[in-house]
Amino acid sequence: MVLEGKSLEWLDEVADALIRFAGDVRVIAFYGEMGAGKTTFIKRLCSRLGVQGPVTSPTFSIVNEYPGPPGNKIYHFDFYRLKHEREAVEIGLEEYLESSQWCLLEWPEKVLNLLPNPRIDVRIMVVDGYRRFEFSHV
Repeated sequence: MVLEGKSLEWLDEVADALIRFAGDVRVIAFYGEMGAGKTTFIKRLCSRLGVQGPVTSPTFSIVNEYPGPPGNKIYHFDFYRLKHEREAVEIGLEEYLESSQWCLLEWPEKVLNLLPNPRIDVRIMVVDGYRRFEFSHV
């Protein structure tokens, strides 16, 4: 699935489309260059998933946990600073991924060997001032 648009308000539509596209899959890997809008989009996605409080980048903490709808959690990872996959193992990534909770992964290329199937890959590109989102089931 491919979606393109410009406005921040449009990101809510993209988030809703991604939630529908994901179905029962709860692991979503976000690919894109620095500044492509991964964190900005994840903030909108978390809002659409019911997160009430602030959503911030976990660049230094590696993972942030947000309360979702009752009984649900949303885990937001940023692997940008990782030097080795074992660092992700040490924080318990595999347990998070097996939790059946939403796991939103920025810079997943740093932990490719740990990514589960099924998952959703989201590629975010900036083309002529527009953001292009490509969703695929893996």
